Amino acid sequence: MLVAEILKGKGDAVYSIAPDATVAQACGELDEKRVGALVVCDKDRVVGVVSERDVVKAIARDGAAALKRSVSEVMTADVVFAAPAETVAILMGRMTDRRIRHLPVLKDGRLSGVVSIGDVVKCQIAEVTQEAESLRTYIAAG
Repeated sequence: MLVAEILKGKGDAVYSIAPDATVAQACGELDEKRVGALVVCDKDRVVGVVSERDVVKAIARDGAAALKRSVSEVMTADVVFAAPAETVAILMGRMTDRRIRHLPVLKDGRLSGVVSIGDVVKCQIAEVTQEAESLRTYIAAG
């Protein structure tokens, strides 16, 4: 399955936050949107991703004072992207190798969605289930 198909099924909603927002504001957005990461955008440009993991690391280092810091201070600035034509297998490898759980998707240089490890696992389970059902049908017919 391709990234474009995942986005077609889940939608292309992207939850983002400005780099000058506070970590407390990011926590509020993560909670309200029920997501594990926000894409950090400076106008139309992706400058980072802030995840629950980034927030936990900041709080572990600075305690409650971390909540007053800007998102740009705690975000992951080395963003790894996905492309609509990439396969789930490629994404799984990239996510595993880099130990990341969210990949913003760029189409023609523009942000067009986000794929999470949950989306990838859901897709893998659906593919395996479909393959098993096809094999059962084939065996039953033979």
